Amino acid sequence: MNRLAHETSPYLLQHADNPVDWWPWSAEAFDAARKADRPVLLSVGYSSCHWCHVMAHESFEDTATADYLNEHFVSIKVDREERPDVDAVYMEAVQAATGQGGWPMTVFLTPDAEPFYFGTYFPPAPRHGMPSFRQVLEGVRQAWSDRRDEVTEVAGKIVRDLAGREIDYQTAHLPGEEDLARALLGLTREYDPQRGGFGGAPKFPPSMVIEFLLRHHARTGAEGALQMAQDTCERMARGGIYDQLGGGFARYSVDRDWVTPHFEKMLYDNALLCRVYAHLWRSTGSGLARRVALETADFMVRELRTEQGGFASALDADSDDGTGRHVEGAHYVWTPGQLREVLGDDAELAAHYFGVTEEGTFEHGQSVLQLPQHDGVFDAEKIASIRERLLRARGERPAPGRDDKVVAAWNGLAVAALAETGAYFDRPDLVEAAVGAADLLVRLHLDDRAQLARTSRDGRAGANAGVLEDYADVAEGFLVLASVTGEGVWLEFAGLLLDHVLTRFTDPDSGALYDTAADAERLIRRPQDPTDNATPSGWTAAAGALLSYAAQTGAEPHRAAAERALGVVKALGPRVPRFIGWGLAVAEALLDGPREVAVVGPALDDEAARSLHRTALLGAAPGAVVAFGAAGSDEFPLLADRPLIDGAPAAYVCRNFTCDAPTTDPERLRAALNS
Repeated sequence: MNRLAHETSPYLLQHADNPVDWWPWSAEAFDAARKADRPVLLSVGYSSCHWCHVMAHESFEDTATADYLNEHFVSIKVDREERPDVDAVYMEAVQAATGQGGWPMTVFLTPDAEPFYFGTYFPPAPRHGMPSFRQVLEGVRQAWSDRRDEVTEVAGKIVRDLAGREIDYQTAHLPGEEDLARALLGLTREYDPQRGGFGGAPKFPPSMVIEFLLRHHARTGAEGALQMAQDTCERMARGGIYDQLGGGFARYSVDRDWVTPHFEKMLYDNALLCRVYAHLWRSTGSGLARRVALETADFMVRELRTEQGGFASALDADSDDGTGRHVEGAHYVWTPGQLREVLGDDAELAAHYFGVTEEGTFEHGQSVLQLPQHDGVFDAEKIASIRERLLRARGERPAPGRDDKVVAAWNGLAVAALAETGAYFDRPDLVEAAVGAADLLVRLHLDDRAQLARTSRDGRAGANAGVLEDYADVAEGFLVLASVTGEGVWLEFAGLLLDHVLTRFTDPDSGALYDTAADAERLIRRPQDPTDNATPSGWTAAAGALLSYAAQTGAEPHRAAAERALGVVKALGPRVPRFIGWGLAVAEALLDGPREVAVVGPALDDEAARSLHRTALLGAAPGAVVAFGAAGSDEFPLLADRPLIDGAPAAYVCRNFTCDAPTTDPERLRAALNS
């Protein structure tokens, strides 16, 4: 019996009609394996994963394969986005055993959840040196039947090896100037000066590293850091990884030149990149950065916002190509002939402008739209008309599937990005969208003990507990929203979440952080990973939120916890800077103070007060926090004892227990924040 029909995860629901007798991750599934004396097949993926769909179609929808699985295994299906803890523990085992990992992840376990055989995608027939899935199943079944002692011994050794990987954090120290300089040098060595970005193919958008580079430049004036950030952002924005018609970024580029994307669009990528481009504009005034930040924000609101006000997880890479086949990129690619059908005489101009060729830059003579560098000037109105007509025509194509699951952490990232972008560019609708998502998180994800649910869908909270990144990223979003709106309630909610970080996710002796709470479900190992992947690690995100909260409130326990957590940046920053970019960015904020800015006015809608507030938000000082309110307000601790100056709105800037003289002049405030 397939047991997935009542799950909230769209990925699990995609498998609810499989002939495989799937279980969701549960104690009952492992009890069933013990009673039947069978090994467990653990299959982990997510809804916008192309090869997950391929393996599902080839194997899990195949009756003969399903019959074999149902006879010899207990099969568990997991959405990695709902259960990042389960995914992390077994992915660590896969990578340790094979040297690589990815999704779909295929792991065979004992009934005690101990892994003993690993893989990712397995084809239906032997291919390129890979065994078929059926061969793997038969081999595992035979080993379980005939060599049980060997299987048990291997599983036990793997679990012991994983337990030995826990981070020794007893001698952690704060990162200093030299550590961040060495991290910058390491990034320079890995930088691709011809194409932007770091390393070779595939290339992922390095949003967290760019945030570090922008903050480092703001603090030190290092032009090389700014140049790497600026050039990388421009190359990505001109490449096929960026949707030149509808805005928003694909997950990654399969090539070094940012031309051919892996087409799924993830909420977390777009939230992080929206914020990065807004910060790049803040630092440079770049028109390109402004356009990309706004287009990406508009994409999120237009295509990812749910009826309840939250933001959906992802758009699929695949869609119907018009023949009933689901094909990767079908919604986005163009041929010269398709341009002629839509644009007529303007097709040649469009092909030149967007880099569409007869040979194609993708598959089957199709091209991904780009913005190659051109000599000469184009008619802006004509290009806008072409974009509009192409986007309208694309809207008539079958749309990619959408994963409507609302993930708390990623919505926290979206709240921060939309709030700042709306404030920078005078777009109150974007700030309202951020408030709507924050309201949903409070109403639906937060229980009466201020504990977070990881996900929700269709207005119903999921059963899985929030992990560290949920608490940290949602707190980050609330802190940004508090600064932008002047509503202190968001600061209070952030404090409730960060209290859980201190009490349930932090080792009280060393200050090390865990990805799951002390009272969470026990897995074979308590996951703990300080390195950034597609999003900031829970560890470094928590350090950043704790530091900002301490700056807003003066809370010494939160400041101390942030400093202890940042010890990992000293250890990893100089060695692997690409994989701890957010930690490096938080360390920049620590070295800068961070600065504390209080803006007071006679009222929140006072024009002069709003001008000071906007100036404060646009200050480039790393990690600066802003409190905005009426004189005498108790909304923010930073506003205490901050009077008007001769009846006029005023701004107060403090750092490291020292305050500048208050000012009523936005230009003086700008100079104080950018020095």
